Amino acid sequence: MEPPLTSKRRSLAEAIREQVHDGDAVALGLALESGIPFAAVHEIIRQRRKDLTLIGPISDMAFDQLIAAGTVAKVIAAWVGNVAGGSGYGFRRAYEQGQPRRIVMEDHSNFTVGLALKAAAMGLPYLPTFTGIGGDIVRGHPRMRPIEDPFGGPGLLAVGALKPDVAIVHVQRADASGNAHLWGNLGLTVEAAYAARRTIVVCEEIVPDDVIRSDPNRTMIPGFLVTAVVEEPGGALPSSVQGYWRRDFETFLGYHGLSKTLGGYQSWLKEWVLDLPDRRAYLQHMGDAAVERLQVRDRRLAAAANFAP
Repeated sequence: MEPPLTSKRRSLAEAIREQVHDGDAVALGLALESGIPFAAVHEIIRQRRKDLTLIGPISDMAFDQLIAAGTVAKVIAAWVGNVAGGSGYGFRRAYEQGQPRRIVMEDHSNFTVGLALKAAAMGLPYLPTFTGIGGDIVRGHPRMRPIEDPFGGPGLLAVGALKPDVAIVHVQRADASGNAHLWGNLGLTVEAAYAARRTIVVCEEIVPDDVIRSDPNRTMIPGFLVTAVVEEPGGALPSSVQGYWRRDFETFLGYHGLSKTLGGYQSWLKEWVLDLPDRRAYLQHMGDAAVERLQVRDRRLAAAANFAP
């Protein structure tokens, strides 16, 4: 059967090839420690994208992997590293030593990068705040500057809008048009989807339209924002997905130990990215025992809601 004309369904390789271009500003890892689109990160590396700007709050090790692979020219974030282990070694080698290339850093707090995305999502040039005034992070900052309150109040800090070329988000389920259900920690996922010029939704499962329509308040990302939707079960591993996957701490710590040296990172890259064609192969390489250990089997359902008019 032919897919409907409104179908935006793609394979992950197709979505990255069509939507992520050299030099793009890419927002990902937007829900902090959960829902990080690692499968998309690895596909970006396989497709050898270059000169990317990465945007996010706390990126966990996804940013570190992309930076160490040489795909990144600039980072706009609050922190880059490995939450389970500490500072990102790939990031430090690039920023401090220029290996494999020098990168530029635009420092933010979690709050200011959120305000920057929110401003773009609202179509505004900036959003004002009191937070950050007097702090070192705002001195000479290209996106933050003091302004006067037009109503005569105390001075404010203006945080300029930040509009990604593409946002990549991982959600629990979506339909073929990209209408996406997301629950649990949201972070800046919704703001980035509205701010971005293009949005790739990666989901655990693509479901019929009536599943999405049955709970409209859970549709955090409407399909009109989405340019591609990808069904990729386990696509956020080793990060967690509420109701589907637990966080794989061992993988985070294992990567952190290996990436301490350039040779260690290169061995990890070959084994877990370059030698594996896709996420299905990644899950197979993890092994059945690891997959079973990480899958959420218990059920803690929300109460039913009556949407009858």
